[in-house]
Amino acid sequence: MGRSGRAATRLLVQAGASVYASDVVATPELRAEVEGLRGPGVDVELGRHDVEKLGRCDVLVTSPGIPPGAAVFHAPGVRSRPLISELELAFGFLEAPIIAITGTNGKTTTSAWIGSMLERAGLRVGVGGNIGRALSELALESDRGYEWVVAEVSSFQLAQIERFNPAIGVFLNLYPDHLDWHVDVEDYYAAKARLFDNAGPDSRWVLNGEDRGVLDLAAEKPGTARYFRVASRPPAGEQGAFLDSDNVLAARYDGEQVRLVARSELKLLGAHNVANALASAIAAAFADVPVPAVREGLLGFEPLPHRLQPVAEKGGVLWVNDSKATNVASTRVALQAMDRPVVLLLGGRPKGESFAALAPDLKGRVRAVVAYGEAAAQIESELGDEVTLVREDGPFEDVVRRARALTQPGDSALLAPACASFDMFRNYEERGERFITLVGQEIS
Repeated sequence: MGRSGRAATRLLVQAGASVYASDVVATPELRAEVEGLRGPGVDVELGRHDVEKLGRCDVLVTSPGIPPGAAVFHAPGVRSRPLISELELAFGFLEAPIIAITGTNGKTTTSAWIGSMLERAGLRVGVGGNIGRALSELALESDRGYEWVVAEVSSFQLAQIERFNPAIGVFLNLYPDHLDWHVDVEDYYAAKARLFDNAGPDSRWVLNGEDRGVLDLAAEKPGTARYFRVASRPPAGEQGAFLDSDNVLAARYDGEQVRLVARSELKLLGAHNVANALASAIAAAFADVPVPAVREGLLGFEPLPHRLQPVAEKGGVLWVNDSKATNVASTRVALQAMDRPVVLLLGGRPKGESFAALAPDLKGRVRAVVAYGEAAAQIESELGDEVTLVREDGPFEDVVRRARALTQPGDSALLAPACASFDMFRNYEERGERFITLVGQEIS
């Protein structure tokens, strides 16, 4: 009964279905949220899942918060019921073509960036999925006459699709992640690969030309592909976008090459955001957005909260909030974007990954690591010999205070935890907001 579950309930009721909606959570806040859902044809239950009622359902629309191995799905009578994600449900009701963005990192930024480009071109656009609004909410807004829907899609959602088929699919990158939800990394990759399940000759794909995993999953899939590259020049005849030798973002379509904007003009930090910009430009071009609107979108886009977000600079120390860096790969990307010595705040609830993969990015770049949360002992064990490491077992206030004590003028203090937030916070947003508040208190 989170946001997507409530939206799915409303969409199904509007379509004339009878709905049983349940959640094992039963907080006063959630009770207040779901009160408006109750009515004829809607049975809402908090505090448990009634397996007898679930067994009588024609289809189960599952929350991404419930992994497929959850006991409720294996109860007698329930395990035979069809399972679909809220993404699949909403797709059946959306009339506008969909631009779907997936990958391990960068999905939210790229989704918002594409949406802003389409809006600058005067198109009516709905942006949703994992980025704030559930797709079912957009499906409920048929009166808005969306010309495009931009959807951030996760492995959780893709794992349970049947007919989902975007007009344009964007695949940013592929690294191990969500091993606390998927059976193993192969299961995670297989879920991501389902983006291509219903591909046809009219499908259009925006692919990372420098990511072997992405290219392998997309190999020989029907449709037209364009590629983005940051570190390498495109081979002869390749269609897509790249960073040229003058550090200018450029695009090449149908043999014509156009210069877009200088890298230095982007407002976002890091090479990964150059990749996100290039992917966004290709997707917008596939949607017939003219080059001037693409340029405006590249130049005008601001950093999103909790994604390499500069918070403040005081005493020569730049404080950066990358609370959305919830896996090792995204923390590596954040470190590579820093051009100052770093004091790294690393920790939270681990997601089944080894932190040892961070070691190459710590050398010569990280002054010290503050390890905290449920992952502190693992971080200390795997990185203690690689870098100056301080373990902080106190509350988050003490973590930020310890980071402040370790910084020197000219440093960055970077929250890029490589972990989920659930040991201390409800979500990464709350963690990031708390960091911003504490930074204000520490440096005021």
